[in-house]
Amino acid sequence: MNTNNNDNSNKSNKSMAGNGIRINKFLSDAGLCSRREADKYIEEGKVKIDGVKAQIGSRVNPENRVTFNGKPVSNKEKRVLIAFNKPIGVVSTTSSKEPDNIVDFINYPTRIFPIGRLDKESEGLILLTNDGDIVNSILRERYGHDKEYIVTVNKEISKEFVKQMSEGVPILDTVTKHCEITVIDKNTFRIILTQGLNRQIRRMCEYLGYRVVRLVRVRIMNITLGRLKSGTWRNITPREMEELNRLLENNED
Repeated sequence: MNTNNNDNSNKSNKSMAGNGIRINKFLSDAGLCSRREADKYIEEGKVKIDGVKAQIGSRVNPENRVTFNGKPVSNKEKRVLIAFNKPIGVVSTTSSKEPDNIVDFINYPTRIFPIGRLDKESEGLILLTNDGDIVNSILRERYGHDKEYIVTVNKEISKEFVKQMSEGVPILDTVTKHCEITVIDKNTFRIILTQGLNRQIRRMCEYLGYRVVRLVRVRIMNITLGRLKSGTWRNITPREMEELNRLLENNED
């Protein structure tokens, strides 16, 4: 009998090894406790998933039933994460004092806020969510998350420009980190940044005597702009969410 219970426990935990979110984050999102406290409760055997004692690192899917001390636990609010193709002129702020704020423009039915910023004069991909944890995880500069842009400047791109841009430019009392630059045509290049200084690309170009004519963000980590039309948004797909969670959890580890 005990052998069967152990087999069921191992089978349940194994089935959750690669999907869903970690049980400690699930409990934290539900407002029950912090992630550290959740790990303590898990070790004490107070948390079960589908009737089986959870283990550190167990994962939870929407169809799973989670209990704490025998009582069911559910997330207070369903996580929202959307990709928006921001047009020029829309401001990446939630402030209603700004008439062109991004929240009023999208008019999403529940409260959301942007992850980071994209200049008013810039366009392209920006993520919005109701989950503060994911905002902090994506924006932490020490993790070096990729952000990819297509940039058009006012004059022909020189080899020296590419060299200096990629090796680092002195702006805002620092030197920008090494970045990847690919020339697309004589006036357009692709740049992948791992930091997010204020108006970074524009300031870098200005330092080298160039002026940005158009700036479009096309990717944040594993999420791409694709064919999303300007001024429209879409939900992040389950596959994108799974990969994003994997990347963020690797950082935490």
